[in-house]
Amino acid sequence: MHKLKIGIIKEGKIPVDKRVPLTPKKCVEAMQEFPEMEIVVQPSDIRCFTDAEYQELNIPLQQDLSDCDVLMGVKEVPVDQLIPDKTYFFFSHTIKKQPHNAKLLRAILDKNITLIDYELLKTPEGQRVVAFGRYAGIVGAYNGILTYGKKHGLFDLKPAYLCHEMEDMQEEYFKVKLPPIKIAITGGGRVAGGAMEVLDKMGIRKVSVFDYLYKQFTEPVYAQLHSGDYNVRPDVEVWDSPDFYANPLLYKSTFRKFTRVTDLLLACAYWDPRAPKLFTEEDTRQPDFKIDTIADITCDVDGSIPTTRHATTIIEPAYDYNPATGELEPPYSKPENITVMAVDNLPCELPRNASRDFGRHLIDNVFPQFFNGDEGDMLQRATIAKGGKLTDLYSYLQDYADSAATNKEKRQAV
Repeated sequence: MHKLKIGIIKEGKIPVDKRVPLTPKKCVEAMQEFPEMEIVVQPSDIRCFTDAEYQELNIPLQQDLSDCDVLMGVKEVPVDQLIPDKTYFFFSHTIKKQPHNAKLLRAILDKNITLIDYELLKTPEGQRVVAFGRYAGIVGAYNGILTYGKKHGLFDLKPAYLCHEMEDMQEEYFKVKLPPIKIAITGGGRVAGGAMEVLDKMGIRKVSVFDYLYKQFTEPVYAQLHSGDYNVRPDVEVWDSPDFYANPLLYKSTFRKFTRVTDLLLACAYWDPRAPKLFTEEDTRQPDFKIDTIADITCDVDGSIPTTRHATTIIEPAYDYNPATGELEPPYSKPENITVMAVDNLPCELPRNASRDFGRHLIDNVFPQFFNGDEGDMLQRATIAKGGKLTDLYSYLQDYADSAATNKEKRQAV
C-alpha cells in the first residue's frame, strides 16, 4: 500500500525562521494516529529542534524530498528551492497581493505546484484552524511589559528569544513590579488570548471596561477592549458586530477616551484597512494623551496604530516616536516620547513552544482531511493554485501573478 509521504522542508527564507510545522514528538504522534502516512525531515542546521532530536525518535532525515507527496514548511519557499509538480503547505503571504511575493506565485503556477496556504485553512464558519497567533500574543505582551519596564527603569527582563522555552521566560515574570498603571488589550482572538495569559500569570488583574475608564486603582490592571468598545457608527445607536465587519468605512473611532487613561497599549486586534485608525498623530500631541508605550503585536505598518512606521527586529525590538516632531528616534531617548515595539515575527522568539502548538493544530484539524476525502472542503478552500492555474476563489490574483512574468519578459526584451 502506498503511504502518503510528507516531507518537512528546511526553511530557506532569509531572515531565518527556526520554527517547524511538526516537532519530533508530533511526527511520532501523527504517524501513530494516521498509519497510512509517513514523515521524513530534511536536515537543517537552523531549526529549533536539531536533526539529532528527530533521529532519536527514528524520524528519517532525507535531503532529497522529490519522492514526497506533500511538502510542509512554515514561511515562503525560495523560488529556486520549489520542486515542480508537488503539493506544498506554507504561509505564502500572497492573498493580499503582497508585492514581494508576486514572483513566488508566478513560479508556483509555472512549476505546476499545488499551493495550500495555512492562513486559509478554516472551518465552514470561517475560523482558522492552524495559526501561531497565541504565541504572537504571549511574546508580544511579554515584550510590551519588558519595554515598559525598561523605559521607566523599573526592571530588566531577559528577552524572550534568549529563553530556551516558555518556562524559562515565565521565571522572569517574578521580576515584574509595576506601579498602578492601566494596560489596554485590543482584540478578541487568539492573539489577545495569548496576551491575557501573560498578564494573568504576572498577577495583573483584569477589570471591566467601565471600571477601567472611570475608577482609580492602587495596583496595575488591564482591560480587554473589543471593537464595539472603541468604534461607533454615528447613524446607528446599537452596536452590531457583523455590520462593523461588513461596513467598517461607516464607523468612527472613539478610542480617544482610552488614550486619556491608558499607560501601556497591547494592540492585538485584527485591523481592516477600511476601518478607522485607533487614534491620529495629532491625538498624540494632546496634553491628555497618556499612552507612552505601545506593543503593536499585530504590527500593521501604517495601520491601526499610526506610530507604527516600520516593523522592528527581534534583536532591536523598539524605537521611539516623538509626538512633537512626528519623527522616529532611538528607543528610550526621551521620557515624553512614545516607545513602540513592533516585531513582526514574534512567535519566532519562542520557536519550540510555538512549533508544538502548531503541530497540535495540524494533527487535530488538517491531517484528518487527507484521509476523509476533504470532508467540508477545507483543503479545497485553502488551495490557491493547482495544475498550473489559480483556483476560482483566488482568480483575483491573476494580474498580480502576471505582473512578475511581465517584468521578467520586459527584462529579457531589453
